[in-house]
Amino acid sequence: MQEVVLFLLLLGVLSGGQALHLIHLPAMSKVAENSPPETSVHMFAVKLSASLSPVVPGFPLIINSSPLTRAFRVNWLSDTDFEVVTTGMEQLDFEEGPHIFDLQIYVKDDVAVTDLQVLTVQVTDVNEPPEFQGNLAKGLDLYIVEGTKPGFVYQVEAFDPEDTSQNLPLSYLLISPSKNFRMSANGTLFSTTEFDFEAGHSSYHLIVEVRDSQGLGASTELHVNIVNINDEIPRFTNLTHMYTIPEELSPGIIVAHITAEDPDDRGFTSFLLYSITTVNSYFMINQLTGAIQVARRIDRDAGELRQNPIISLEVLVKDRPSGGQENRKQITFTVEDINDNPSTCTKFTFSIMVPERAARGTSLLDLNKFCFDDDSEAPNNRFNFTTPSGVGRGSRFLQDPAGSGKIVLIGDLDYENPSNLAAGNKYTMIIQVQDVAAPYYKNNIYIYILTSPENEFPLVFDSPSYAFAVSELSPPRTQVGRVQATDKDFPQSRITYSISAGGASQQYPNIFWINPQTGELQLVTKADYETIPVYILRIQATNSEDSSSVTVTVNIIEENDEKPICTPNSYFLAIPVDLKVGTNIHNFKLTCTDLDSSPRSFRYSIGAGNINSHFTFSPNAGSNVTSLILATRFDYASGLDKIWNYKLLVYITDDNLLSGRKRAGALVETGTVTLSISVIPHPTTIITTTPKPRITYQILRKNVYSPSAWYVPFVITLGSMLLLGLLVSMIVLLAKAIHRHCPCKTEKHKKTLNEEHKERGHGEGRGDPLSPGSYCDATQRLRTMYNEIHRLNKSIPKTVKSEASEQIKWMKAIPSLFTAGSCGQETMQMNTVFDGEATDPVTGAIYEFNSKTGARKWKDSLTQMPKWKESSPQGAAPRRPVPQEGTRTPRSTDKERDGLSIKVQAEDAGLGPRSQDSMPSTPKNRNSAFTRGASPKRHPEK
Repeated sequence: MQEVVLFLLLLGVLSGGQALHLIHLPAMSKVAENSPPETSVHMFAVKLSASLSPVVPGFPLIINSSPLTRAFRVNWLSDTDFEVVTTGMEQLDFEEGPHIFDLQIYVKDDVAVTDLQVLTVQVTDVNEPPEFQGNLAKGLDLYIVEGTKPGFVYQVEAFDPEDTSQNLPLSYLLISPSKNFRMSANGTLFSTTEFDFEAGHSSYHLIVEVRDSQGLGASTELHVNIVNINDEIPRFTNLTHMYTIPEELSPGIIVAHITAEDPDDRGFTSFLLYSITTVNSYFMINQLTGAIQVARRIDRDAGELRQNPIISLEVLVKDRPSGGQENRKQITFTVEDINDNPSTCTKFTFSIMVPERAARGTSLLDLNKFCFDDDSEAPNNRFNFTTPSGVGRGSRFLQDPAGSGKIVLIGDLDYENPSNLAAGNKYTMIIQVQDVAAPYYKNNIYIYILTSPENEFPLVFDSPSYAFAVSELSPPRTQVGRVQATDKDFPQSRITYSISAGGASQQYPNIFWINPQTGELQLVTKADYETIPVYILRIQATNSEDSSSVTVTVNIIEENDEKPICTPNSYFLAIPVDLKVGTNIHNFKLTCTDLDSSPRSFRYSIGAGNINSHFTFSPNAGSNVTSLILATRFDYASGLDKIWNYKLLVYITDDNLLSGRKRAGALVETGTVTLSISVIPHPTTIITTTPKPRITYQILRKNVYSPSAWYVPFVITLGSMLLLGLLVSMIVLLAKAIHRHCPCKTEKHKKTLNEEHKERGHGEGRGDPLSPGSYCDATQRLRTMYNEIHRLNKSIPKTVKSEASEQIKWMKAIPSLFTAGSCGQETMQMNTVFDGEATDPVTGAIYEFNSKTGARKWKDSLTQMPKWKESSPQGAAPRRPVPQEGTRTPRSTDKERDGLSIKVQAEDAGLGPRSQDSMPSTPKNRNSAFTRGASPKRHPEK
C-alpha cells in the first residue's frame, strides 16, 4: 500500500507540482449493516489543478480495498463533487462479515495529475429479528394419524442473528388460537383432542410467532393434516336382492350393479373389491366396479335351467388392502323363457345372373327351400318373409305372393337403359326372415342380381370421315386432330386406335402418329407441302368385340419456308476503272427461283461491301431475273475510292408482293449471293500517294497497374515457376544421361577387378572378364567404339592420319570380330584344346587359340613382357600393356581416360553394364587385347 502511495506522490511531483487533491479525504464513515443499494456512505470533493483540467471520466474510483469487497462504489454528483455509496453486490453483515473497510480512492485529470486518499468505512450493528431455519421459514406440513391420543406434536425452533452464543431466550405463541392445539413458551406444539377423520376436519392451519427480548418477531405457518386410516366396514348402498333376466343374453352384458361405500372414503381406503363367493358358471363380477355380467350362454330350454330357472349368488365386498374390512350380500336371478331359436337359412347370401333380354314373369328364387326354424312349439317355430328392400328392385322384382319368399322378374333389365346404368346393372334385395312370435327375431337375406350384357350395337366413329389441316411449318408432336369411336353396348371396353393405311412420304414411312388411347393424331416430323400437299389416312378403331375404320384427310397448309435460290450463287468479275455508269457489268444476270413464291415476289439488295454504292441491280424487285449495273463511277484520283477489290453480299428476299403492314408479320425467306469484283486500273492511271508527315512520337511509359489486373503478376509468377521446374528437371535428366553414358571414376572410387566382380554379383560365365557373357558385352561396346573411331578418322587431316596409321591399323580387324559369332543367352561349352598360335598386333605378344571355339590364352605369359608404344599427338589412342596370365593390371588414371583411349574403351567393354539379353559370341579371330585389362579367361582342360 505504501509503495502505491509513494508512486502516486512521485507522479504528482513529476507533473510539475500542480495541486490536484481530494477534499474531505482521508476520512472515516459509518454505514449500518444490511443497508440497501445506493445507501450514502461518504461525500467528498476534488480540487482541480492550476490548469483546471477536468477529472477524467470514470474517476475517481476505488482502486483497492482492505479487505477486498465489491460493496462500495463512487457516484458522480457534479464535476467536483462525489459520493461513496453501497452497491448491494455484497451484503454487509456485522455478525458474520468484516466490520471495517479501507477504501483507496484514486482521482486523475486530463493532464495526468493524480491523487490518492483512503476512506475508512465502519459497519455498525443493527438489531435483527429472529429467523426460522430451513423449511420452517417457508411453512411446514405436519401429519397426525386419526385416533392419536392428545399430546406432543412438534417442537418449533428459531434463531436470533444477534445472539451468536444462543443464550438469549425466545418466546413462541400461536397467533390464531385453536381449541385443538396449544403451544408452550419454548415452542412445543401439543394437541388437545383426539382427531376423527370421518367426523371432523381433515387439516388445520396454524400461525406461529417468535419474539426476541426487544420485541422483534417473525412468524411462519404450520399445516397440520389428519391422516385417515381404515377403521370402518363397507356398507352396501343398493337394496335390491331379486333380479329377473331373459335367456340368451350375450356374454358380457351387465345384468346387475352392486354398489357399496366405505366411510373411510377420503384416502386410499376409498377403493373396494367385489367378488362372488358362490360357485357358478353363468355370471362374473367386476371386482372394481361391482357390475355383474353374463359369463356364458344362458339357455332356458336346456340343462338344469329347464327344471329350475332361479340362480342364487353371494356377493362379497372388502377393502382393497389385505386384512381390511368386508361385508356380504345375497342376491337371486330368475331366467325368463323367450323365443330364442330364430328362423334361419342354410345360406343368407344369394347371387343370380340374369340375361338382359329375360322375359317378365321369370321366377328367379324361392327362399322357402333354404330357410327353417328349430323351435319345437308354435308360434315360436313359425316364420315369414318381409317385403324386399334394396337398390333398384322397386320396378324390376317382386315377392309373389307377399311374404312367400318367391322372387319374380317384373321389369326391364336392358343393360344400356339409362336407369339400369345408374344402378350399375347390379341390384340388391334385402329380405328378412322373422319369427311370428315375440320378440320377432329376424335374419337378413341378401340377394344380388347381376345383368349379363349382350352385344347389340356396332362400333362406329362419331363422323363418317374427317378432314384436318396442318401447316408445313408445324414441328413434330403437333396435334393435327382427333378421331373418336363409340360403342353403345355396355359395359364399354377400351377402344384402341391405329393407322392402318396412308401417311407415308418419300423420306419417312410414317408422317403421322395416333395415340392408341385418345385417338389424337400428331405429326412425327415436319410435312412438306411441295412434296405431298394432301395425305389420305385410314384409321381403325378396335375393342374386345368389334372393329371399325374411317378415312381421314390431312391437308398440308402451304407456308413460305423455302429460301430463294439464285444462279450463279457466287461469281468473280473484273471491270476496268473507267467503266461507264449504267453499264451491265459483263452482262451479268442473276436468275432466281423459289418453290413457294412467284417470280414477281423477289426483291434485291446489296449488303456489306458496296462501298460508295458503286453497284446496283436492275430491276431491283418484281422479277426473277436481274442484271448487275454500275451505279456510280470510280474516283481514285481524288481519293474518294481506295478499294480495288469489292466483295458484295447480295440479299434476295421474297416479300416484294407484301405490303408494309403485312410484311412485318409475314414469314419472309432470304437467299444470298456472293460477288467478287476486281477493279482494273487504267494503264495511265497514277495512284497518288500522300507523303506521310514527319512526326516525332514521344512514348511516355507509366506504371498503370490496376488491382483488377491481379492475374497478370499471378500468371507471370506461375509461368516462371513452371519454366524453372522444367529447367531443373531437364538438368537432372541430363546429369543422369551423362552419368549413364560416361561412367568416369576418380582415383578414390577405383576398385579392383575382383571387388567389382563381387559387387556386380554376376552369375557363372558373367563375372569373369573373358567369359562368354563378358565377351558378348565387350563385343557390343567394341562395335560402338569402332564406329566412333571410323567417323573421327574421316575428319582427321591426312598428315595426322599418316602418323597415326600404325596405331589404328589394328582397328581394321575389329569388324571381323562382330561377324565371327553372335551373343546368346545360353553359355556355350568352350573347347580347351588350343590348336593354333598368333601374334597380337598391338603388343606383339604370342597367344594360343582354338580354331573351333575361338578360345585363346597367352603363351608363356610369365616370360612375356608388355610392349608400350607412344600415343599419337593427334588423338590416337595410347596402347596399354597386356598383363600376364594370372595377374591384374592397374586401372587407368583420369589422364588416360581423356580422348579416344583404347584402354578405357576396352575396360568399359569388360566391366561396363551388360544387357540381360546379350549372348556370348565365338569369333575365331577374337583378340584378348581388346578385353578389359585383366588376365584372359582360362578354359579348363577337357
